[in-house]
Amino acid sequence: MSWTDYASAPAPGTPICPESEVGTVHSVQVATPRGSFPLLIARTDAGLRAYANACPHQYLPLDSRGPQILSADGARLMCTAHGASFDIATGAALAGAPCGLDAVPVESVAGMIRIAAG
Repeated sequence: MSWTDYASAPAPGTPICPESEVGTVHSVQVATPRGSFPLLIARTDAGLRAYANACPHQYLPLDSRGPQILSADGARLMCTAHGASFDIATGAALAGAPCGLDAVPVESVAGMIRIAAG
């Protein structure tokens, strides 16, 4: 499944949040005309990365059982429902899931993070 397959997938240019709100990981619901889209934004050494906030194991939000989804070493995102882990920089599955997180293209323009064109 790709992030664009979600019924509530936001269109390119949709504003998400001010970049100043993003520490290491930020969970946000993006309002669209078709509903709310669950998104995780991660600040990495390579820049901002974003993923649909849905573990590919059961499609529950990674933070469904609490906000602590970042590993102690800061290199992995972890599903609070069943412990699957994903590389923070790529979204690739590291353990406990059949595939990685769905990457969502984002960009920061004048301090506002928004959905980028593919």
